[in-house]
Amino acid sequence: MYTPSSSMPLSAAMAALVLALGVAAPVSALPGGGRTPQSIIDAQSDAPPQLKGVDVQEHLGELAALETAFTDSSGKPVQLRDVLPRTRPVLLTLVYYNCPLLCNLIINEQIRTMRELGLVLGKDYEAVTVSIDPQDTPAQSLERRRRHLQSMGLPETAPWHFLTGTQENIQQLADAVGYKYTYDASTRQYVHPAVVMVLTPEGAISRYLYGTSFQPKDMKLALLEAAGGRVGTSFDRIVLTCFKYDTATRRYGFYIFGFLRIGALMVFGALASMLAYYWRRELKKGTAA
Repeated sequence: MYTPSSSMPLSAAMAALVLALGVAAPVSALPGGGRTPQSIIDAQSDAPPQLKGVDVQEHLGELAALETAFTDSSGKPVQLRDVLPRTRPVLLTLVYYNCPLLCNLIINEQIRTMRELGLVLGKDYEAVTVSIDPQDTPAQSLERRRRHLQSMGLPETAPWHFLTGTQENIQQLADAVGYKYTYDASTRQYVHPAVVMVLTPEGAISRYLYGTSFQPKDMKLALLEAAGGRVGTSFDRIVLTCFKYDTATRRYGFYIFGFLRIGALMVFGALASMLAYYWRRELKKGTAA
């Protein structure tokens, strides 16, 4: 263990002692109720400087800054609340159009997964993509929107909204959904996480889907969950009760108690039907007699 030499200034020695005591203290005794400041986490991490501060802080249940102002692909000024359907859940992505790699991976994987959902864009859910680069333009939004809808075989009227805006509004939305990104001046690129957010019809954050590879099952169940039973088939709603979101793996897993509950209800229904049948038969016999 390193110990301060006699030549070390007293103030430095005291600082080292305080740091050592802080490390030895229980987490609950640390300032902030045991939450380590982000600056310390960044300093101790092995991530390169460009990635410091890039993260997702989940704000489940909170509204996604519905009053933020943007411009849609037609050049029309809108607020985020204007492009939310209020009756269907929404896939929300934050990217930028000149991203050399990651944004394209996220969007392309989102498109691939949307094709395999078994849900219909515009009927069961909608999508909103917001650029985090204030230099991006509505013309670029229009071009991206057309390209992505064509790749899905959908008409240009399909409800996938591409929005651009000012730095102030972009940052307000990013803060509201916990999307932490930064700009690297040396490469002139934005460094950002890979995530798709699922919003409820009212615009509250329901689920985060991470990475550049999404399971159709996870996205579908997240949309059904966010919709609160308002979209999908009756079978979809039954299936949803048999799966539970695992916060550790960030995946939906088979929920045995949900399955048993469904099974118990089916058995109860079968017994009730059988009893009703015999009751009616006995009733008919009594009437005939």
